[in-house]
Amino acid sequence: MSLNDKRKKYLKKKLRTKKSLGTLGKYPRLVIFKSNKHIYGQLLDDNKNVTLFSSSSMDNDLRKKVKSMSKVIKSTEVGYMLADKIKNNKIEKVIFDRNGYQFHGRVKAVVDAIKEKGISI
Repeated sequence: MSLNDKRKKYLKKKLRTKKSLGTLGKYPRLVIFKSNKHIYGQLLDDNKNVTLFSSSSMDNDLRKKVKSMSKVIKSTEVGYMLADKIKNNKIEKVIFDRNGYQFHGRVKAVVDAIKEKGISI
């Protein structure tokens, strides 16, 4: 299996996951992307095709705070930052798009941190 075949397989899974979300457009969509070192989260408004805000482990204030911590702890901190931004914008519910990733580890840590702050997913 070549790299191109793996990429095609991933993109199919990503699209299939997005289709199954259901109520797109009714609530903002929280999209997670992870690389080998970092994790990124964006809140998207699908009606206006706009990114409302984002947070990542690359943000300056977070980078200094979690410099030598594990990736799961970094993901939890990103989740807390996203939850604070969601609360400041008075958004009570979001739709979670796991972007084709399995729901465990770093992805689960982000969601658990957001739920812990009282945001409905």
